[in-house]
Amino acid sequence: MSNNKKYAVTVAGGGSTFTPGIALMLLEERDRFPIRKIMFYDNDAERQEIVAKACEIYLKENAPDIEFGYTTDPETAFTDIDFVLAHIRVGKYAMREKDEKIPLKYGVVGQETCGPGGIAYGMRSIGGVLEILDYMEKYSPNAWMLNYSNPAAIVAEATRRLRPNSKILNICDMPIDLEEKMASMVGLSSRKEMQVGYYGLNHFGWWHKIYDKDGNDLMPAIKEHMAANGFADALSQTNQHVDQSWIETFQKARDVYAVDPSTIPNTYLKYYLFPDYVVEHSNPEYTRANEVMDGREKHVFGMCRDIIAKGTAKDCGFEADAHATYIVDLACAIAENTRERFLLIVPNEGAVENFDRTAMVEIPCIVGSNGYERICQGAIPQFQKGLMEQQVSVEKLAVEAWIEGSYQKLWQALTLSKTVPSARVAKLILDDLIEANKDYWPELK
Repeated sequence: MSNNKKYAVTVAGGGSTFTPGIALMLLEERDRFPIRKIMFYDNDAERQEIVAKACEIYLKENAPDIEFGYTTDPETAFTDIDFVLAHIRVGKYAMREKDEKIPLKYGVVGQETCGPGGIAYGMRSIGGVLEILDYMEKYSPNAWMLNYSNPAAIVAEATRRLRPNSKILNICDMPIDLEEKMASMVGLSSRKEMQVGYYGLNHFGWWHKIYDKDGNDLMPAIKEHMAANGFADALSQTNQHVDQSWIETFQKARDVYAVDPSTIPNTYLKYYLFPDYVVEHSNPEYTRANEVMDGREKHVFGMCRDIIAKGTAKDCGFEADAHATYIVDLACAIAENTRERFLLIVPNEGAVENFDRTAMVEIPCIVGSNGYERICQGAIPQFQKGLMEQQVSVEKLAVEAWIEGSYQKLWQALTLSKTVPSARVAKLILDDLIEANKDYWPELK
């Protein structure tokens, strides 16, 4: 770092299972992103305490110079900070389980960010993200929020509508993961050796150009791999175990790719293009939420409790979340004006030429200390445009429903989702979701 400044970071969602990995990653990246303070913030004191106490022990042993704290008090959490890393889950996994199981009851895709489940989660997330943004602006008006809370598309549209001048960058890690897989398909050591063209909405996009540093076209080799295997067998370079449901998703990308072999698809498109297949292969009694609660959740909280019980983090099995280094890349771009490229979720304003100017699109941007500049992706093909028009309308209607408290608009949003077969089914699902979310959603009239 050229300016010798040290940064203070608040992690919003301090009780998340991802938080220890983020904290360790921040420590590992200290040489390029020096830190003076890490603060955890969560509104669930009990849950946060387990994660934070374990991280506190780890930090004392490995980075005693870094000030550390955790709190449920917004003023303490957001005063004197430079960055907020936001990954909140309003309603936690108990509500995610309902997001997934209620649609499946009606033979509709039950997924965390796609279809009715994603809309339900979005309706819970909007208020939470806006609240944190407002705290940040009140107590540290010069800070930036790096938001990777899901469902990013709906959250980003809500911040565009309701906080248009806020210092928030909305980013998603799924393209990063897939770009690492593509880099390994063509024998590169990192996605950073590639330059990509990409357009779409969050969890709803396509790569249309991929070059190496010398300008060689990597698409033909990647397409060959996609046609044979999808994203499979370039399985995560990380040493974290990959759940079976993800392996199937990476394999299914082969069929998603076949629908338009001129582009490389984001894996999430399987939920929109093959919803019947997804429902057939879903267990309405045991969904991804259950998989996470029985796997990751138990594992991480078990490790945390173990560290607290022993009073030491030595040989604890804590691992830095290697693929989350994109968060430090982004923070460095702002802090140091590196002008690095990132896929961000930003107002289109012509970057995708033949598409709604107000849509929150996911495209490559150049990031520096004054924010971002869009990189134009030109006009997009009819197939993608048609899908995106439908999906962006779902997202906009969901946000309007939240703002206006409109039952009608939320019913329209569900009806318009490509995962839902009819307005009748949409209404049945909606009425169940309203009942399940009564503690979280605005009242709908």
